[in-house]
Amino acid sequence: MNASEQATNLELASKIATVVNLFKFEFPDAKSDLKPWKNDPETRDLVDPDSIDIGFHFPGISKSWRSRSVLIQIRFYQDPITNTRRAIGVEVAGFDHRGEAWRLSTVENWNFVGESAPSAQIADKLKQFCRHILEVFNEL
Repeated sequence: MNASEQATNLELASKIATVVNLFKFEFPDAKSDLKPWKNDPETRDLVDPDSIDIGFHFPGISKSWRSRSVLIQIRFYQDPITNTRRAIGVEVAGFDHRGEAWRLSTVENWNFVGESAPSAQIADKLKQFCRHILEVFNEL
């Protein structure tokens, strides 16, 4: 779900802002997008209400990223017994003019899949960024 729609209270808004700032600190050329999903019926059917989605766009195709845009999806789980909500993983996808170029999931083995992958340096920074996201949303 669009980050702008998930920022329903000060705590969530602050954590979303922290994630955006962490990304922009590492990659200052990127422009953040808190509404990466269109607001139409077809798109609404595909949106996961248990995620916070943030897009980042580069001024052109980045050779080190091997993409022009990146979608970050922070996945959550609401425990019905304890009524706590935790970030359980981060999905990151890079897009170019053809569509999705690569994907990284922290839920399984943290490997990149797709037609291409970011450079080793960007891949390492991106994995560290994902660790920071999980820390931000799961701090006690």
